[in-house]
Amino acid sequence: MASAQQLIGLVKSHAEGDGGRFFDLAMQLAAAEEQKGHARLAEQLRQWAEAGHEPPPSRQVQPTPLAAPRGDLAGLLSATYPSVRLSDVILPAALEDEVTQLVVETRMTEQLEEKGLRPRRRVLLAGPPGTGKTLTAAALAGEMHFPLFTVLLHGLITKFMGETAQKLRLIFDAIRTTRGVYLFDEIDALAATRSSENDVGEARRILNSFLQFLDEDTGPSVIVATTNIAGILDRAILRRFDLVLAYEIPTAEAIEKAMRRRLQGFEIARVAWPDVIRSSVGLSTADVIAAAEDAARRAVLHGSDILETAALIASLARRRSLQGIGGELYGQGPSAPDSNRSRPRTRVQGKGPRKDQAAT
Repeated sequence: MASAQQLIGLVKSHAEGDGGRFFDLAMQLAAAEEQKGHARLAEQLRQWAEAGHEPPPSRQVQPTPLAAPRGDLAGLLSATYPSVRLSDVILPAALEDEVTQLVVETRMTEQLEEKGLRPRRRVLLAGPPGTGKTLTAAALAGEMHFPLFTVLLHGLITKFMGETAQKLRLIFDAIRTTRGVYLFDEIDALAATRSSENDVGEARRILNSFLQFLDEDTGPSVIVATTNIAGILDRAILRRFDLVLAYEIPTAEAIEKAMRRRLQGFEIARVAWPDVIRSSVGLSTADVIAAAEDAARRAVLHGSDILETAALIASLARRRSLQGIGGELYGQGPSAPDSNRSRPRTRVQGKGPRKDQAAT
């Protein structure tokens, strides 16, 4: 166990607010315990020492030397300190409640652990593009005051046998030692089902390595994975996540809320929202917001801050054309999204989204 001097030094440095000294002493204590054969205790000490060793608040606008990936990790992770918050993300009530709960659990980790419980640290967000999955990851990091580390798949996946698994190990070493929110965007690139007709041995090895690293992960970081095509994910991956949330194309209520929020500062009293919503069928939240911005830009360039229904509908039509959604989808869809339709369903560990919830 720790010597009296080590304990005094730890308490003194904490009381004086000397984070650097506290970190150094904690790491020394971990090394001493490891030499005594107390490997598990040493590992826990190191994890929590790293977890508490955060950059000063004044430097959290941009990645700091402490959190910015270096060496081999520089090509595997990008680091940001998001300013976005959950209030900036438009989500159905069911999803908003679950995401908020994740933040609360992380903030109250100590209280949970006192009762033998652990906060949920692995969440999979599944749904069509533009529905807010990546923005949710940024908002989680912002709410938790964690850096957001985005896994760079182009640097991770290579053609050389065994190299991708080695790089995955580097990432999970960082997950263990540097607290943050780690985003695996489009996780299907790593975790497609092993029964795929196009599967090759190396792909299976990568997936098996990924599963193993997830099993070995004990925190303190939060892992967020996203997918647009949940139906192709291997079932073993779904079981590794504490929470699976299904994102959907926005309801009429969400469309109006998103556009009104984005158009703050403009005169929108003349907008006929039912007509605008009918023109938004099949578009994602990101598409709707982009269309609102397009209409706003055109108004400003014409020297006006007034937005008419026709201008918004025209911008939505341009957005639909740019996204390749096509008139056939618009013609086949309902006359307007039903604001009272069922909320997206929440899936927990071992119960991934059904195929009919995946984007196709």
